[in-house]
Amino acid sequence: MSEGLEKYFLLIEILLFLAQGHCLQYFWGSFLEYRMKNRYGGVWVMVLYAVSRMCMSYLWSVQFGGLAAMGKQTVALCILAVLAFCFYRGFHALTLFLVTSFQAVIEISVYVVVVLMDYPMGGVMSLWNWCVREGLITSAKALQLTSEICTAGMHFLQVTAIVLLIRVSLGRIVKDYREKDYAIRRTELLFILTPALAGLLLCTLLRIIIISVEDDRQEFLYHRYPMLIVVLPAILLVSLLSLLYGVKAFQDIIRLNREKNSRSILQRQVISMQENMGEMERIYSGIRSMRHDMKNTLGIVMSLAAENGRQEELQGYLWEIQKQLDDLEVRFRTGNAVVDALLTMKYHEIMGAVPELSFHTEQLLFPDRMEVKGYDMGIILGNALDNALEACVKLKKKEKGAGTFIRIASFQRGKLLFLRMENSFDGNIIRKPQADFPATEKADRELHGIGLVNIRNAAKKYQGTVDWKAEGRTFILAVMLKNERRDGGCEEDM
Repeated sequence: MSEGLEKYFLLIEILLFLAQGHCLQYFWGSFLEYRMKNRYGGVWVMVLYAVSRMCMSYLWSVQFGGLAAMGKQTVALCILAVLAFCFYRGFHALTLFLVTSFQAVIEISVYVVVVLMDYPMGGVMSLWNWCVREGLITSAKALQLTSEICTAGMHFLQVTAIVLLIRVSLGRIVKDYREKDYAIRRTELLFILTPALAGLLLCTLLRIIIISVEDDRQEFLYHRYPMLIVVLPAILLVSLLSLLYGVKAFQDIIRLNREKNSRSILQRQVISMQENMGEMERIYSGIRSMRHDMKNTLGIVMSLAAENGRQEELQGYLWEIQKQLDDLEVRFRTGNAVVDALLTMKYHEIMGAVPELSFHTEQLLFPDRMEVKGYDMGIILGNALDNALEACVKLKKKEKGAGTFIRIASFQRGKLLFLRMENSFDGNIIRKPQADFPATEKADRELHGIGLVNIRNAAKKYQGTVDWKAEGRTFILAVMLKNERRDGGCEEDM
């Protein structure tokens, strides 16, 4: 091999490792948050990865055997783990999956391309030998130059194919792994980690057996058994697909569980709303009944008042009337019966959990013509109040003397209806990369964000949006809805 070709191979190898480093920082950056605040964190990861791989190539002598293969694989995984720990925040179960899956994709891609392209490269060399035998190439220098050009070209194509396969595979994982802030359990980690580990072990096995030495001559296994040229890439590709589709299946399971939990919560909310509608119906029925009996009641009062010595009996009778009126009191009057019922229920729940909480709804008023269904408005306010109450309870547990409040207001601008809820909280917000809403601190993280997601889904029915922000120890949730009849009509509210 000429000196020029050796330099070319060295350059291509450096470019390959830099490309792998670029894929690494893209892959991890899609899931994890950089420790470095500037934009050069990814560049450092790319460069250090390439340098470490170059050092492995030149300091680790080429050996084939079980211990050598396992050792090299272990060192590569350790390098990735160190890079993840040094440059990214939080070393947890997801990081373990990212390290293992990246190494598996690298190893599988290299072996697939090398095995598939080895046969065409051997065919090209056989072609030049045939040309020499037939006298088409008579100069040794011309043969060497032609061979080196073809070797360089095929090697470039090989490296390009490896990088493309790595990039496409990692891009697929990033795209399919939608729930990037989901806290993985141990069994779930094993589920998505097993295909990656299987791929790594398969590549380690190939590293051990793929080359045999006889009479001081190295021979590839698939040269002795030509059928392996097809079988080995097929097995490797199946292993890679199992990794990719394992991630997709895992995410589909999470999505289905979320939808199931969301439906369960919605069903409970519907049942609760039905119960409160029954309570409102009882109140309205009682008001109608009291109005109907008012003449008789006034007659009895006048009779008792006219007779001397019956003042105590009159007072007792009036007291009973007062108790009935208290039972029929409607505490909230927003202009929407469903919301009034919901607020009544939530008020008693809030007072039971945090008796000293300040609950303000005076500015929550709805227009006479409401095109937003009462059911959807109940979903929005019900979930928002649940989250607000949870935040206030959490604050009280941390600081018993802390003041707690919930304020709800609404206003309309043209056809746009705006809802704004403010509540006190402890000031701690957990933000996750690429997440629309703050993360939960609940032990059961499967329920994370379902309330806010339900609010967003209800708002989308009316071309609306949901936004949130934290100002000090006040959490603010804003919902915008379009108060107009949707396509296909909108049922009248109660």
